[in-house]
Amino acid sequence: MEDGGPVASEVEGRTTGLVRLSEIELPTRLGERYDFLGIVDTLLQQASFHIRTSRRLWGVNEASVLLLASASIILGSWDFGIGELAGGGDWGRSGILGEDSGFLHLNEWTRMLSLLSAMAWISSIALLWIRFPIMRENFFFLITGMFAVQLGFIFSHASSPDFPFNSEISDWGGVVFSNLILLFICWFVVHRAVVETRDVHVEERHAHPDPRVVEKAWEDHKLHAWSSSLAIWAVLINVMSWSGSHAIADRPPIVDGVLGYSLLFVFSGIASYFFLLHVLWYPHFMLGGGEHQIWSSRAREVAGENSSSVAQSIQGSCPVCGGETPVTKRPSGKIEVRCSDPECKGQGKSGDACVKCATILPSRVVCPSCSSNTTVVSHFSKSEAW
Repeated sequence: MEDGGPVASEVEGRTTGLVRLSEIELPTRLGERYDFLGIVDTLLQQASFHIRTSRRLWGVNEASVLLLASASIILGSWDFGIGELAGGGDWGRSGILGEDSGFLHLNEWTRMLSLLSAMAWISSIALLWIRFPIMRENFFFLITGMFAVQLGFIFSHASSPDFPFNSEISDWGGVVFSNLILLFICWFVVHRAVVETRDVHVEERHAHPDPRVVEKAWEDHKLHAWSSSLAIWAVLINVMSWSGSHAIADRPPIVDGVLGYSLLFVFSGIASYFFLLHVLWYPHFMLGGGEHQIWSSRAREVAGENSSSVAQSIQGSCPVCGGETPVTKRPSGKIEVRCSDPECKGQGKSGDACVKCATILPSRVVCPSCSSNTTVVSHFSKSEAW
């Protein structure tokens, strides 16, 4: 999509000549025939850009993450001829430590594979944590949501091993509750934080006197494909959690094989890590690897970014003559304009209705000094960094 500012320093040399999202032609024209299919054109265009850009920028670090994640899933779910999983183990034992712990009574080779799986998983998480610093807080929430869904399916399978078949309404409690947690994290925490940070980034870094340049910047920073990746990741987490729980839910003796469920767990798990990598990488790339901390506007307020000790409101200045204009940038990065009605003293975001008189607030402002008519964002324009 957009390298919005200098892309992360470690890939700076490879970003030269990168095509922008607005420069990608629509691969299909379905929206010209049916308006409701316009979103398909948009998604295909952005997917084409994401694939092209990731092929250019992804390297050893991303490959290492995927390899370690894949290894952790395979090592933790495959018997390799040992027979521990295939036989169902001793379901009467549980726990990790102690004389009666289930983990310590595992076959030695199974225990070794379990430890290797845990080490590979922790290593992949650590690499992602180091690789995408501005997404760390959101990464933590996503991992929390992933664990919640896995525990929810385990809880539902504990009372109904064949879940969701032959299940009662009470058996759905764990899955429903955990998915509500995942939905809240994905939509109201992560998605909102990235979108609102994107808005601040475009308003601050891509302000320009020419409205066509500003419009192109918004085109470059669209997030439809990224939002789709987040949704697909959430679906894959459910598939992985269900298949993994289903494969080990039966009590021995196990009559039917679990190969199909195990394969589904492995493939859905590896695919989920691929989409998680994309979900973390794209905002990091879009925002230049550290220009903004990815928070929602509410989180910025809680963190104190809106306090006077951190930032102050800035009065706009005419891009033509430099005179003061009735436009204000708040510490959060939000730009407010005064109502165009001379009898009204209200102000707010351009395009919104005035809270006092309900008049639509203007997107362009006439300078009181030189009478030039320019866009609101151009009153805070500054030179680009790239």
